[in-house]
Amino acid sequence: MRDIRRRSILAGALAVPLTAGLPTVAATAHSTSAPDGKALRAAIAGLPDANATAALVRIGGAGGDWRGSSGVHDLESGRPADPGARFRAGSTTKVVTAAAVLRLAHQGRIDLDTPVQHYLPGLLGRQFQPVTVRRLLDHTSGIPAGDGLGTTFEEVYAHRFDTLSPQRVAASAGAKKPEFCPGEQQHYLNINYTFLGLLIERVTGRSYASEVGRLVLAPAGMRDTYFPGADPRILGPHNRGYQAVKRADGTTEFVDVTEWNQADRFAAGDMISTTADLERLLTGLLRGRIVPRPQLREVFRVPSGITGASYSAGGLQRFESGGKVYWVKSGGRYGYNSAIAATRDLSRTLVYSVNSTDAKSEDANPVIVRIITAALK
Repeated sequence: MRDIRRRSILAGALAVPLTAGLPTVAATAHSTSAPDGKALRAAIAGLPDANATAALVRIGGAGGDWRGSSGVHDLESGRPADPGARFRAGSTTKVVTAAAVLRLAHQGRIDLDTPVQHYLPGLLGRQFQPVTVRRLLDHTSGIPAGDGLGTTFEEVYAHRFDTLSPQRVAASAGAKKPEFCPGEQQHYLNINYTFLGLLIERVTGRSYASEVGRLVLAPAGMRDTYFPGADPRILGPHNRGYQAVKRADGTTEFVDVTEWNQADRFAAGDMISTTADLERLLTGLLRGRIVPRPQLREVFRVPSGITGASYSAGGLQRFESGGKVYWVKSGGRYGYNSAIAATRDLSRTLVYSVNSTDAKSEDANPVIVRIITAALK
């Protein structure tokens, strides 16, 4: 239990693939056992604290279900957190994007082995070798990150109401030098899914949000999930998000970061959802209700021959703990961390949303570590 894997996924920061804090559970653990309600309640007790203001957790599987919430809706009122609240799902959006691409592949509208240059001519410079759609899905494209609105919290916070279009982000990446030749390495970057979102729009002639809604959200029954685009608000019930900022005098200020224009995150991280909807996505995907066979095998296909590769063409990451293989995806934006995780047979599923006060930190959030440790027991 004390072996905390540094640089892992489920502790979840949006922009980096391997963040701190996923516990390795003892080999005697059984994911078919009933959820440990006592341990789970203890995991989310005591909120708000310095690390999080709220936590929403859903456990499912063969051993039964568990639901829990703690913390506050907002620091000002102190009223209890809404267990059905919407939140910024961050990079869990990539699972939805990948599922939409794989469904379009099933329909014959996208060929996974055709270069993206064929579908989006001129977006990648001539310095790039052919980059297949599959290389975008599993982060082996070699395309570097696109330009953003800053690198520090202070910089991006100052631009939180500005709109940076995904087209501009993709164009800036396509003008740079490739990081590596396609297929040589795996480097998790949002830019791969920015290109996939533009690909979806090009081959369908419809907006990303409308097409993904038709292909994925509707079949999964995700009625409380949507894509805000340039709207900085979270519509409907939601708990406020905060970022802890150190003042010059050494004290900590909690800055409200709930309203934020996420247009540049697009198909890589613009989704707003609920824990119930993310659970529907997870179970529907793994049961084959969203991505038909034979494309479903891509969801679990990690590229071979690349040292350290763990991401599949389905937007998920393979993680092994206690003799069990879990398929996971974390996400986050300032104020919000979330994750989905499941064994392939759905004998244990986990979905959480934690209103982290430092959602982009590479250090392990103790609240998230406790949730994962209790959930995977």
